[in-house]
Parts: sequence; C-alpha cells; structure tokens
Amino acid sequence: MYPFYEKAVKAGIVNLCIHKGLMPADYEQSWAGVWKYNTPWDLPKVAKDWPQLNFIIYHGCLRAFQELPDKVLADFERDGNILWATELSQIPAKTGVSNIYAEMGTSFANSCTANPRFAAALLGTWIKGLGASNVVWGSDSVLYGSPQWQIEAMRRLEIPEDMQKKHGFAPLGGSSSAVKNGIFGLNSARLYNVNLQAQYPRLTTDKFTEIKKEYELAGWLNDLRDNLRHGFIAKRTATV
Repeated sequence: MYPFYEKAVKAGIVNLCIHKGLMPADYEQSWAGVWKYNTPWDLPKVAKDWPQLNFIIYHGCLRAFQELPDKVLADFERDGNILWATELSQIPAKTGVSNIYAEMGTSFANSCTANPRFAAALLGTWIKGLGASNVVWGSDSVLYGSPQWQIEAMRRLEIPEDMQKKHGFAPLGGSSSAVKNGIFGLNSARLYNVNLQAQYPRLTTDKFTEIKKEYELAGWLNDLRDNLRHGFIAKRTATV
C-alpha cells in the first residue's frame, strides 16, 4: 500500500477511509489467512510512517457483527476489553500518533437500541483512547435507511456513572454537548476542511436524485416501495 499512499499524498488526498472490523464470530475459520487485515495490527506502523495522512477506520474496528451486543457487553464487563476496538483505541498512547480516527457506522446502529449500555462502552473506549476529536459520525444509511433514529439515540445516550468510574470514561454530556456536536459533524468538518462560516450554494440535485428521476420516468417506482424510514417525532403539548 505504500506506493498508493505516495500517490495519494502527491494528489493532495489526506483522508483514507478503511474498513476494519465487523467480522463473524467464526472469522478465524471462515476468513483463514486474511482476517488479520480487519484488525488494527498494521496501523501503529503505517500511521507513524505517514503522519500527513488521516486513517479513518470505518466501524471503529469493532470485531463483533452477527451476534447480539449482550454477549460482547458481557466480555467488556468482565475485562474491560472490546475485541479489536480496544486495541485500536490504545494505539495513540503506545505510539504517540494522532492521525487515527474511529468512524461509528453500523457499530453504533447495531447496538444503540439493542443494548445502549454496550453502545456507551464502545463510545467511551474510542473517546478515551483516540480523543473526542478523533471519533466521527457514521450511520451506514444505505443499509439502515434514514439515520434519524440513530441521531436521536446518540442525542440521548450517556455513559452510565458506574462505567465512567470503573473505566475512566468521561461523560458524553447533553444532547448538544461539545463532544456530541464534534462527533456529529465538527470533527469531520475539520478533516475535510469545511468552512462552517462560508456560504455554500444549496444543493438542488445530486446523482441519486437523477437516478430516482430516471426510475420515476420509467414508471418503475409505481410498483416499488420507496424504502424511506422516518424517526419518531415527539409532539409538543401546550402548557397553560
């Protein structure tokens, strides 16, 4: 990959998004010989060799995928370790690098409603090791539909006090805390040099919209569901 990194740097590309994690429980058998590339084993050296690049690790290197978060939480409660995700979070302390990021897609979606306590443990692990500025939002909406339910879950989530004390996790704060706002977008804005004070032209169309229009013109959407998924909307009641 090093020749590729050289070309990326010459082309002005500094953000590399890499899938690591989300392997089945029998990964050693079903992915024999290649499963280690889904672990963070190679990141300490590569991050140190290429400080000008940002390595954004999609799914935050969480190994678990098919099993329920309950089992993975039990392992964490026992020894404070989340397979591969903890190893990822420990890299900065061991090597001094600061160019490794954890992206939350699917890892958070699989746990935020099924087992919020595990979601809190996972976030606490990433933030403690990588820093709150090196955790970025992801929802894998292509697989899960509208991300509104994940956004609402993140707004409400807090790391339990007993977990904070035992593992040294900092609280996430309220729905619009600095930590959560950073994760939701400010961290990525910094990564991609988005000027939050600039006036950008409003997007009126994109490639997906164009494809949808082609489907509509062909009449195919008449017989297909729209695949939209909407979050819960709490109705406000007037107070007297």
